Amino acid sequence: MSRLTLYKDNLTDSTIVSNHFIDEYMKDANDAQIKVYLYLLRMMNSNLPTSISDIVDKFNHTEKDVIRALTYWEKRNLLRLDYDDKGEICGLHMNCVSAPSKEAQIVPMPKIVPAPEKEATESAESGRKAAAKTASSFEKPSYSLDDIAAFKKDESASQILFIAESYLGRTLSAVDIKTLLFIYKELHFSIELMDYLIEYCVGKGKREMRYIEKVAINWATEGVTSVRQAKNRSTRYDKLVYTVMKALGRQSDPTDLEAEFIHRWNKQYGFSPEVILAACEKTVLATSSHRFEYAESILSKWHKSGVHTINDIKKAEEEFRKNKESRPAKGASTKPVNSFNSFSQQRDYDFDKLEKELFSN
Repeated sequence: MSRLTLYKDNLTDSTIVSNHFIDEYMKDANDAQIKVYLYLLRMMNSNLPTSISDIVDKFNHTEKDVIRALTYWEKRNLLRLDYDDKGEICGLHMNCVSAPSKEAQIVPMPKIVPAPEKEATESAESGRKAAAKTASSFEKPSYSLDDIAAFKKDESASQILFIAESYLGRTLSAVDIKTLLFIYKELHFSIELMDYLIEYCVGKGKREMRYIEKVAINWATEGVTSVRQAKNRSTRYDKLVYTVMKALGRQSDPTDLEAEFIHRWNKQYGFSPEVILAACEKTVLATSSHRFEYAESILSKWHKSGVHTINDIKKAEEEFRKNKESRPAKGASTKPVNSFNSFSQQRDYDFDKLEKELFSN
């Protein structure tokens, strides 16, 4: 389950529970629902990230219990949930309890915001500002047949319709065209971004226009206005990225370079998550700095040496151990080596040199 992006809505630095919550909301909620809400309140006011798995571990609830609690509070309008392209919860907005009907100011905490591209034009910047709204503010207008006809006459529209029909492999219905009109006019997607949007969804095996619309709204909510930003977003939300980040002791959101490292190991080198995590384990034991670079050195050597599986790693390490034991080190003492000396000698190993020896035999 992915990390949750939390948004702080008019809350103070301390954890304060509204009397309105106690009087009107708490009496109808069960134990799990109350615990989850108070915990989210506490984490948000401390500017601390969390996830569904963290909440599961904290209170010893099941994942379904936590999700049910979140959806319960969403129905009570105390929070709003965001979903990623896979339908998993990825973000959460806390609403003001004392004034639930009033639109609260939303401040990201923490939130991945792609850096604006240097070549962005004024129109792209205005599009970004228009797109950076809440998901609930994106409501598709009730387009008429005249609206559809006017859209078809637009020179850009003909290109959009051609792209959509090519990817989807079918003639577009009036409902399909209304959705494309909504994405183009209301979400301010460029032709290039719409092209990538449809390609991205079809690549995931999703050809339903409702799914395409949902992804578009998610991107618009996060201020995505270019293909580059959309690609970066897809990379950042990869479950493997967060798994590796945690394995390397990183609690922050992944940078573009860190995500690039991880996808290189998985896509270009062809390593499974299990092998990547094995390299991460070696890295953490060897160094506390420049861990991504260190893991890259290990995995690139494995890739060049034909090591692809956990069994390959074990065989290579066993071969190294046997070769090491069969030839004494230069200048080694002839005195018996006790366990303390053995331990001290191991601490003097140059890990980079060890890796080279590991695969040179």
